[in-house]
Amino acid sequence: MRPFEYVRAADAASSTAAVAAVADAKFLAGGTNLVDLMKEDIERPSRVVDIRSLPLREIKRSRAGLSIGALATNTETANHPLIRENYPLLTQAIVAGASGQLRNMATNGGNLLQRTRCNYFYDTATPCNKREAGSGCGAREGLNRMHAILGWSESCVATYPGDMANALYALGASVRVRAPDGRERLIPIAEFHRLPGDTPQRDNTLEHGELILAIELPVAAADFARNAHYLKVRDRASYAFAMVAVAAALDLDGGTIRQARVVLGSVAHKPWRSAEAEAALTGRRATEATFQQAAAAALRDARPLAHNTYKVELGQRSIVRALMRAARLA
Repeated sequence: MRPFEYVRAADAASSTAAVAAVADAKFLAGGTNLVDLMKEDIERPSRVVDIRSLPLREIKRSRAGLSIGALATNTETANHPLIRENYPLLTQAIVAGASGQLRNMATNGGNLLQRTRCNYFYDTATPCNKREAGSGCGAREGLNRMHAILGWSESCVATYPGDMANALYALGASVRVRAPDGRERLIPIAEFHRLPGDTPQRDNTLEHGELILAIELPVAAADFARNAHYLKVRDRASYAFAMVAVAAALDLDGGTIRQARVVLGSVAHKPWRSAEAEAALTGRRATEATFQQAAAAALRDARPLAHNTYKVELGQRSIVRALMRAARLA
């Protein structure tokens, strides 16, 4: 790990100012991703601003629905009565991620900002446009079994590794952030993460120095609370990143689907909400045949790489399975 300046923030204003003043400065919360990347010499901040003492841990009802503090831990969030009762899909997704020890440390804001687990990103001896812009993508023609099948570019085929964000996409969440000048803005979760394009080094749409304050969940998302399921398919049963994940939620009127949410994880540079699958479900009867048609629509435009063609069929089967469980048909 390289030397760096450590700053303990007193409040939100001083924390954003301290980061904005140094081009490579980083916020430090739980540190479960950033510290590892610093040890591996992938992240090299010359200043680290500790925000753990800021009052951003509260989980409370809001006028719009529910506000979840950015510094609340994943464990606190998953176990909170308001989350478990009204947004159980979020609890399922958080519990599916990492280990209990990591969830005790990891914060909600940091979870959204976690970086890819692509082996080429972590191996500083190999080219990676995400780690070093313009160096190339080692995974494009390399070993790419765990990589993207949707939305990738020639510059990057890495996937977003998180679970919590997949549920947040299905629930239509927004992210409240504060800029260094004190202004706040609300970013729809679908606009928070980026596809790689020609700038894969940019994971999200935050500007330098912007601080995540909270995640906002709308009241309307509770309509999906009774019929939702999070499915994570991985090589081993615990503490492994997904090959494919699915956040599925249905708003049912008897056996008819009024609205649907289908979000795929670990198939793209960001959580992938499938408008095609949702259109194939809306207004239809909740049956396995309907779910199979939606699954086929979701992966119709998939572009698998040399070693991850299996993700297409696995993704389709996972969508059907998640929807069957959401509809309580399995």
